[in-house]
Amino acid sequence: MKLLIYSHFFAPSIGGVENIVLSLARGLAELRDSNGVSQFEVTLFTETQAGNNDDAALPFRVVRRAGLIQLWQLIRSSDVVHVAGPALAPLFLSFIARKPLVIEHHGYQAICPNGVMVYQPDRTVCPGHFQAGRYGNCLRCQKCQTSAIRSLASLLLMFPRHWLSCKAAINIAIARHGLERHALPRSSVIYYGIEDPFGQDMGSPPALDTPGGVCFAFVGRFVPEKGIPILLQAAKILKEEGYQFEVLLIGDGPQRARLEATISSAQLKNCVRITGYLTGPALTNALREVRVVVMPSIWEETAGLAAIEQMMRGRLVIASDIGGLCEIVGDAGLKSLPGNADSLAECMRRVLRDASLIDSLGGKARDRSLGLFARGRMIDEHARVYHQVFRRRLGQVSSE
Repeated sequence: MKLLIYSHFFAPSIGGVENIVLSLARGLAELRDSNGVSQFEVTLFTETQAGNNDDAALPFRVVRRAGLIQLWQLIRSSDVVHVAGPALAPLFLSFIARKPLVIEHHGYQAICPNGVMVYQPDRTVCPGHFQAGRYGNCLRCQKCQTSAIRSLASLLLMFPRHWLSCKAAINIAIARHGLERHALPRSSVIYYGIEDPFGQDMGSPPALDTPGGVCFAFVGRFVPEKGIPILLQAAKILKEEGYQFEVLLIGDGPQRARLEATISSAQLKNCVRITGYLTGPALTNALREVRVVVMPSIWEETAGLAAIEQMMRGRLVIASDIGGLCEIVGDAGLKSLPGNADSLAECMRRVLRDASLIDSLGGKARDRSLGLFARGRMIDEHARVYHQVFRRRLGQVSSE
């Protein structure tokens, strides 16, 4: 089967979607049937430049920034088109070419002009203004981030994007929360899947330096939706109560200067440290003594890949009880009320008072991730979807 995967962003761009798309494309390209024949001939189309990336080393073809004509040609020659996020160009061209279209919704772009379901005027979770036809609220929301003309253009583009999503052969949500939020026809859930970093060996989580010497960490981009100021408020509460701990903020982003100012004004420099953006061995080393990862998001994350990665490593995750993030964590972690520093401080306080929670819930998190978030399961479920929509399309063609 000729499979075209469209991902606007791809390696060497860094992000959760880029990582998942790379893993999925590689896994599909390596799938073999019982006779050892490849099940998929995978081509990936992206708008991201190659940079120093060696595309020739990948087991699938990569086409970069080739323009609409070549995208049209690739769609015409494909059996199934998979779009990572409802980008208008591949959606429209696939519809015109009458190709089976699979859309994977990594965000909320099909139902929200800003894609994150956050109502920007007051930074609250959007109740679904676009879906309810409250377009004036959508315009007011967008105007907080851009000009009036761009806001109107963004809103107008939502109508074909949502309509084309409704016409897709399959809409894939990455958590049940996203499926219910989007409310699109012909939808199913396929959870993210990642490799087990320990293989068959559970590995030994690093030991705590001292009783109560717990190191908490946030890993991700420094953007308002991630709720990092809530973590700093919780740290201040615990420090004033006399607890000893460390907080690492691993990452970077537009909020960094503001966070540094907050750390200084709240006198948290002796217990909170920003490492900057880290990858590879540097990230591994920074996390070596971290046993608890905090994800204080104030928006409805569609899944929470970072939570899956840390759960797979047997770390305790403290997450906001919101969106797909709380669904991913399930009962294998601690949950705090989103945007509530007192609630987050109580979760952290529980760990500081009873360090045995780290091992008990960390082990439970690893078991949950091995059962639900295995990479092989993700690849197999996608393969079944492609075969399903392709057979359905063949049946339609033969009956015409």
